[in-house]
Amino acid sequence: MSTSREPRPYLNPYVAGTLLGVVLFASFYVTGGGIGASAGMSRIQTGVLDWFAPAHVDRVAYFAEMAGGTRSAWNHYAIFMIVGTVLGGFASGLFNRRVKLELRKGPRVTTATRVVTALAGGVLMGYGARLARGCTSGQALSGGAVLSVGSWAFALAVFAGAYALAWFFRRLWT
Repeated sequence: MSTSREPRPYLNPYVAGTLLGVVLFASFYVTGGGIGASAGMSRIQTGVLDWFAPAHVDRVAYFAEMAGGTRSAWNHYAIFMIVGTVLGGFASGLFNRRVKLELRKGPRVTTATRVVTALAGGVLMGYGARLARGCTSGQALSGGAVLSVGSWAFALAVFAGAYALAWFFRRLWT
């Protein structure tokens, strides 16, 4: 019998996938747009830039579309989605007893290597998300749900790339 301090089991992946589909549908219905983190991150970055250099934001078309003139980058559903995701994830972690500081890595990887590669990967993914005009959730989930050919190509490329690279990194985790 498990003690009350052990984490609860994860949700069944079929149930989780179904719930994700319901959330995606609700997002399209309520906001007119899908889910995705990179849009919110772009608005947060533009909002912060607007605090320090509003004239620059007004001059650059990319920024002005989000926060030019009297428009506010902070008044967009993607900002609320990011805040809700962070708070909901934390609440779920507390409820399921999974909140703790940890660094997961393979036995052959040093802590410094894990941190540097995680940060480098995050920077590359962030740049790639802006270059691709959407992150994995925005492109694959939201774009795939509306049958965008580019989003389906993106999703297949992500899975193919991950499968191809897994062979090189597998030995670090065993």
